[in-house]
Amino acid sequence: MARIGVSKKSALIIVDMQKDFCEGGALPVKGCSSLIPKINRVLKEFEGDELPVVASRDWHPRNHISFKEMGGPWPPHCIQGTEGARLHPDLKIPSKTIIVSKGYLPDRDAYSAFDGTELHYLLSLKGVRRLFVTGVATEYCVRATAMDALKLGYEVIVLEDCIAPVSPANGEKALQELLKEGAILATSDEVVRI
Repeated sequence: MARIGVSKKSALIIVDMQKDFCEGGALPVKGCSSLIPKINRVLKEFEGDELPVVASRDWHPRNHISFKEMGGPWPPHCIQGTEGARLHPDLKIPSKTIIVSKGYLPDRDAYSAFDGTELHYLLSLKGVRRLFVTGVATEYCVRATAMDALKLGYEVIVLEDCIAPVSPANGEKALQELLKEGAILATSDEVVRI
């Protein structure tokens, strides 16, 4: 089995693992909850040494442009301060996790954790060059986050068993796009601390 090393220049990004995107939520992604044990396993490789862990979240106002009643494609989800916007309680994220909120302006959508946030600045301050990407949904926020990271010059490792798509076909298409742009696909079992 191949190994992908977690070094002092690595960070873990957990994309939108919020209650509304898991089973029983307002906009569930099939298989979301089943990712949590695998993401928790990867989190163990980031313990200590102040290695950055980032959790992005949709943080929408009630009148967000992406909601159907406002002309967008989605039902209301991840509304600021609601239970559905909370990160899934079974995620064992460290207390120093960097929480990145996106999609917080009513008239602007944001799929990428880098869109309208200070994420690139914060990672640069810590000297991060390698990003491990997990979360939901593969063809939306995972793809957008990984694509922006590649454009910003990061080495991007997408952990295939730690992501889930809305549509399997579109998820596969997104992964092929990311591969073409230079992303690396791996699994949680291949991630080791070096």
